Amino acid sequence: MREFELRIAAGRIRGLRNGGNGPKVLALHGWLDNAASFVPLAPYLEGIDLVAVDLPGHGRSDHLPPGVEYTFPGALHNVLDIADALGWERFALLGHSMGAGIASLVAAGCPQRVERLVAIEALGALPESAGRTTARLRESVSATRALRGKALRVFVDPQPAVRARMHANALSEPVARLLVERGLASVEGGHTWSSDPRLTVPTMVRMTDAQVDDLVAGIQCPTRVIYADPPQPYLPEPDRSRRARLLPQGDLVVLPGGHHLHMETPRAVAGAIGRFFHG
Repeated sequence: MREFELRIAAGRIRGLRNGGNGPKVLALHGWLDNAASFVPLAPYLEGIDLVAVDLPGHGRSDHLPPGVEYTFPGALHNVLDIADALGWERFALLGHSMGAGIASLVAAGCPQRVERLVAIEALGALPESAGRTTARLRESVSATRALRGKALRVFVDPQPAVRARMHANALSEPVARLLVERGLASVEGGHTWSSDPRLTVPTMVRMTDAQVDDLVAGIQCPTRVIYADPPQPYLPEPDRSRRARLLPQGDLVVLPGGHHLHMETPRAVAGAIGRFFHG
């Protein structure tokens, strides 16, 4: 995959593109990941024009300006702006984790643009009980204020950053290294994470279960959901399978593996995707 760069209203977007001449597929990575998330999978997805972006605040893309918050509605418009900049009127979406949640919003909110959706390890959005609205708001405000003036950790050598990603996400060393190499920025004395520290702030407001159900039921395009077994604590059974059944044109595939199964076992995930993007 080769590097590319484009500009949208939110700033400079960078990413990786394979240069295929088939169906147009925009790939959206997970929280604090980057476009390298799709490097292991790309060779197995033959015959598609795969564009994997670093979402704003991630990888090598610009951070949002000071005072502008990272929100799911904002991410929806960023994705549409990226598609516009690519000259894509209609396209398919491939999302992992947070990227799958954002892709769900785009598919539900702008159905005339999205032809197909593959959602890996997420669907819709993470819900919150109505009774935690105030608590979540306070947590977000407190975390946001605490970030001001906080110094970034500097890694003299990238290896501790690789080990940190391995530990945090139960990743193998080669997979963690892929993400880390794209996710570090050079500074005096070494390297720091290139991702915007504001991304670590808890989301101020989340949808309720009923709202997420309505969102998923509103995804009109053909959709394939791929989940790992065993489930993640925040994607428990039977909730995740029940929600997948709400899709008007959806199917569910469950594969053995961890949360980053598309990186650790890309051949199996590509097999589950098959020729889905070709219609």
